[in-house]
Amino acid sequence: MDLITSQDGDIPLFVRVGDGNESDKAVFGKVLVEFKKQIKFDSIMVCDSALYGQENLQLIQHLKWITRVPMTIKKAKELVQNIEVEEVKDEDKEKRSDLNLESYTWKEEIVTYGGIKQTWLIVLSEKRQKSDLEKLEKQLSQEEKKSQKFLKEIQSEEFEHPQAARYKLKAINKKLRLLEIKEVELIETYSKKKEKIYKMISLIIKKDEEISRKTKEAGKFILATDLVEENKLEASEILITYKNQQSTERGFRFLKDPLFFTDSFFVEKPERIETMLFLMSLCLLIYNLGQRELRNCLKRVKKGINNQVGKVTLRPTLRWIFQCFQGIHYVILNGVKQIVNLTEERRFILSLLPASCQRYYL
Repeated sequence: MDLITSQDGDIPLFVRVGDGNESDKAVFGKVLVEFKKQIKFDSIMVCDSALYGQENLQLIQHLKWITRVPMTIKKAKELVQNIEVEEVKDEDKEKRSDLNLESYTWKEEIVTYGGIKQTWLIVLSEKRQKSDLEKLEKQLSQEEKKSQKFLKEIQSEEFEHPQAARYKLKAINKKLRLLEIKEVELIETYSKKKEKIYKMISLIIKKDEEISRKTKEAGKFILATDLVEENKLEASEILITYKNQQSTERGFRFLKDPLFFTDSFFVEKPERIETMLFLMSLCLLIYNLGQRELRNCLKRVKKGINNQVGKVTLRPTLRWIFQCFQGIHYVILNGVKQIVNLTEERRFILSLLPASCQRYYL
């Protein structure tokens, strides 16, 4: 399933039900071209790295786009290895803090790839760098334990031929990424049965080049956009726009969340699957429209409501609002009709919702 959402409120704008076996790389470019045919407003397409390929770039060269560059591309590998991101000037630190980008640094490069002139933004995330280095340290520690077992195994084994010993060593080293067991000496000796055998003396060494490469890559990623020259965006705009791609992920999370399902269902025909996904996407549209309207109203009145942990927020989820209205009852007592448990906070929330919602309670 392909989903395109707006940056403003995560509103679903385009839904396509695809073949479960198809590759994202094969369809992303075509999906964006088809979507662009159906909209009239100016827009920037934001996608993950599955979009970035020479064929897709040629297909969408008339569109405005931002995407992530996969590290399988040689030029990308070279840049993250060799380029140093720029130091943040004192006057820019406050601005980045206001944009919630204080943990990011970057450097821009003009690159031509797939025949398209682009801006590549090499980004370093301090948080991600710390996480990547911790993972690298953990991986190194695990490999050290594993390699000690391999070392003991190969040094205690008796081989009939030198080739057998070296074949075993080669097979072991394929299982290691950051370390290597190196042959020091192959000794010819005799077994207890007086048969000629070979024993290997070896040692563990670090793959310094590989460890250095991973250390330099830690926390870095590259964003690409065809918005250059007169359409050029600020580096901070490119990064913020790409980060907002999470709106699509939130849409998928909604569609997969069992809390929103009334019951499980099973369908046989592909047409019925498409129909169900369309209805679920329509639910997502209504849900996000309501959530966006509520948040905009809170922003206008400059007053928040308590979230699940009792903290005031201007960005509650609509699901939390639904939960807030549990326990309200319509009661007839001595012939008098009344609504109970309609607190001041609930009345305030209702005042932000359309009249069609208010009439159920007021």
